[in-house]
Amino acid sequence: MSNAASTPSPNPSPNQVDFSTKLYYGFGAVANGATANGFNYLLLFYYSQVIGLRADLVSLGILIALVFDAVSDPMVGYISDNFQSRLGRRHPFMYGAGVPVAAAYFFLWSPPDLPETQLFLYFVGMSVLIRTLITFYEIPATALVAELTDNYDERTKLMSFRYFFAWWGGLTMAVLNYLVFLPEEKGGLEYIQGWQNYGLTASIIIFISIFVSAAGTHRHIPKLKQPPPKTAFSFQKTVGELKETLSNRSFFALFISALFMAVASGVSTSLSIYFSRHFWELTSSQIGYMNLPYFLSALIALGVAPWISTKLGKKRGGMLTLAISFGMAPMPYILRLLGWFPENGTDALFWTLVVFNALEVTLIIIAASLVAAMIADIVEDSEVKTGRRSEGIFFAANSFAQKAVNGLGVVVAGQILAIIQFPTQAKPGEVPESTIADLAIYYIPVIFFFYILALAVLSLYKINRAGHEANLRQLADSQNP
Repeated sequence: MSNAASTPSPNPSPNQVDFSTKLYYGFGAVANGATANGFNYLLLFYYSQVIGLRADLVSLGILIALVFDAVSDPMVGYISDNFQSRLGRRHPFMYGAGVPVAAAYFFLWSPPDLPETQLFLYFVGMSVLIRTLITFYEIPATALVAELTDNYDERTKLMSFRYFFAWWGGLTMAVLNYLVFLPEEKGGLEYIQGWQNYGLTASIIIFISIFVSAAGTHRHIPKLKQPPPKTAFSFQKTVGELKETLSNRSFFALFISALFMAVASGVSTSLSIYFSRHFWELTSSQIGYMNLPYFLSALIALGVAPWISTKLGKKRGGMLTLAISFGMAPMPYILRLLGWFPENGTDALFWTLVVFNALEVTLIIIAASLVAAMIADIVEDSEVKTGRRSEGIFFAANSFAQKAVNGLGVVVAGQILAIIQFPTQAKPGEVPESTIADLAIYYIPVIFFFYILALAVLSLYKINRAGHEANLRQLADSQNP
């Protein structure tokens, strides 16, 4: 059935979600926010600048972990969609992941004193383990959005809560790291014990987030969608179903767009601490304080994203906010290279960056919430065509784009550092000015390239409000002939 209906029609199934469910569902994202913050913003810097493992080896280790992601993400999504138990399809994985994820994350930030080769192997092993374990939690947990409601706008609200808590989880750990665990008087970003304290605290928060979310959404298990009848396993049949499911045109547009966005994001987040420490010459305290307005950004996005969904629709609203944020991303570096930005060490620089970054982050969270809700709407579009609900597979593919390909961005960032010969374990003032300038010169065209490609591909997404409601009616008619 075509998704291009001209005018919206009344939603055939309102399915409003109560506030407590939104809170429990959203709070589960604290775990992913905390781990993602560590992997995306801190890991490359910590292992290369603090521990002393070469940046190219760190990025290579992350690339190796991507290979495992490419297998584990769709595998977990498919298993979760078809899993049968008295706890339903999703909750067994959610409950089971808490302790192993938390323990592995702790050990990642407390590596033993090893020679370079053995340290590299340790880093690779822990990275693969954590990524695999968080997959077993995050994919089933996120996929619940398409089962808790089929309402076009309620899904945006649920994903807004999830992104709100994901950002708050990551930001809380970032602020604690810079302002509490890494005080300047103890060496700032080079204080190893502070990084280990960060790992312990993050592990505890990750466990609490996972368990509370699983327990809080437990009461909905009887009302969630049931898996298809169990049949004998066939590898050929499984591959065929995956291929049929993932060939959905709107999903393909979202997936490819997410790949490009994730690469750019991976480059940006991995290099952000280098820019903060060496390009802007900020102290660890200033970096920590700069994160504080992002809590407000997440809160604003929590209210604005559903409003945009209602007024503009998810696709139009998402593309608009993404376009503005993409245009803003490299502007401070361009203006600095042109000599049109406040000087380092001044209050003007700090407050200009605070305002600029807070606005950009607000737009990013809004856009991410809308795009994630767009994925949920693909579930019914695919079910009309295939007769199967595949929430897990779709969110697994999105997870792969955000996690694994974001990791590819980390690899690109590591290669940029290697090309410009950025020194390891360098303190502020020890890096040549020409090297710092080269960092920005390489960074700007790379993220522009991937962001423009992402926006162009996203325009191919086809499902609007009317199309989604038409899919719901067709499914209702098929179930009640």
